[in-house]
Amino acid sequence: MALFAKKKKKETASCCCQGSCTPENLEKARAAKVEGVSVKILGSGCVKCNQLEAAVHEALAQLGMEDTIEHVTDFTQIAAFGVMTTPTLVVDGKVVSYGKVLKAGEVMEILKKARG
Repeated sequence: MALFAKKKKKETASCCCQGSCTPENLEKARAAKVEGVSVKILGSGCVKCNQLEAAVHEALAQLGMEDTIEHVTDFTQIAAFGVMTTPTLVVDGKVVSYGKVLKAGEVMEILKKARG
């Protein structure tokens, strides 16, 4: 009857950050979420993420704002924002857009709403 016995599958930890979800890394990600730069681009550094970053640079220049932009590529930090789709735009710690590349005009409208 051993022929029909089910084999036990090895359980593998499935993690968005390839196993680096230690308590220390998660705490760093939470801290990075609320501190520092007020405009962030979350993404792996792909073409779409870079296009969104360029649009944000252009929008900030047109609005006369001198904010620095941080491009976050660490998946632990991205997951701390609760998003699973990139590119993501974060303004003042709040996710304002995800999953699409915005044009500079769209970014300007978002920044105006966020900053009042």
